[in-house]
Amino acid sequence: EQLAGAVADGARQLLAYIEHSLAEATADKATAEQQRAARDAELTRERARSRELKTELDKLTDSVHRDEVLRAEKRLRIEQLEGKALEEHGIESDALLAEYGPDQLVPPSLPAEGEEPEAGTSAADAEGPQPRPYRRAEQEKRLKAAEKAYTQLGKVNPLALEEFAALEERHQFLSEQLEDLKTTRRDLLTVVKEVDERVEQVFTAAYHDTAREFEGVFSRLFPGGEGRLILTDPESMLTTGVEVEARPPGKKVKRLSLLSGGERSLTAVALLVSIFKARPSPFYVMDEVEAALDETNLRRLIAIMEELRDNSQLIVITHQKLTMECADALYGVSMRGDGISQVISQRLRDEPRKPPRQLRRTEEPEMASE
Repeated sequence: EQLAGAVADGARQLLAYIEHSLAEATADKATAEQQRAARDAELTRERARSRELKTELDKLTDSVHRDEVLRAEKRLRIEQLEGKALEEHGIESDALLAEYGPDQLVPPSLPAEGEEPEAGTSAADAEGPQPRPYRRAEQEKRLKAAEKAYTQLGKVNPLALEEFAALEERHQFLSEQLEDLKTTRRDLLTVVKEVDERVEQVFTAAYHDTAREFEGVFSRLFPGGEGRLILTDPESMLTTGVEVEARPPGKKVKRLSLLSGGERSLTAVALLVSIFKARPSPFYVMDEVEAALDETNLRRLIAIMEELRDNSQLIVITHQKLTMECADALYGVSMRGDGISQVISQRLRDEPRKPPRQLRRTEEPEMASE
């Protein structure tokens, strides 16, 4: 029992020690976990910081690279400008900087197109351009305005003076020609006016004479009838038209479209004869003007032809026997068997009026209408 009690006491002491050790181990574990969490958080911060530093390093590297590229471009541009200045103006870069560097005053010049005077311009500057300190922004603005004006001017034409002289000479020549044309136009307008006045006078006189003759001829061709000529626009003799009014005996109509074919034909012949009488001609050619007339009207027309024949020569193409009988000479046109036309003539002047000689059947003439 003593041994068992001693073992039990030892076991209890061992259990208490173990529990104490376990408590200490649990406390150490909690402390270690806290330290681990702190180390993990610190590691995360350091990694984030490392990434930020790497990003900044990349940016700095890119910036350095760009700066190197820009410096190379600037060096190349400077070399090009130095070469251009030496080639075009024969000025070294040192002399160019000494004379036109940014530490030198800008030479006076007129304001470029589109450039506005700065605020606070002094009275001396208002009177005229004065040298001023170099300001890059101002000069860049003037440069852009000058480049814009230069672009608007276009390419330089070395032959501009010669072309201007040629165009000036051409302009002077054309101006003289224009003055000549204006003078000629005035002269032509004067001539046209005179011609219009003369035409108006001649036409007016001819119209009145023809109208007077028409009334007489119409009354002879249509005994008891009335006919006259009417102007459509009496106020303008140059543009007026002429209408014919015809009223045969026993009819009330005056329009030609309402007359018969023979009456229209005889009215047209009356107008034609009126013109002949108003303005005589050495000869007249008539082509079957009496084709639609009956014997009575034909005899009246022949009587008028006899009057015309006293002062003029008449050439009449006809198929009417009465017309042939009053002719001085007859010309017949026939076609032979071989298809060749043959002209047969017979003079009747100083001979008794009688029918023309009888021709053989094969020689019978055919009166042509043309």
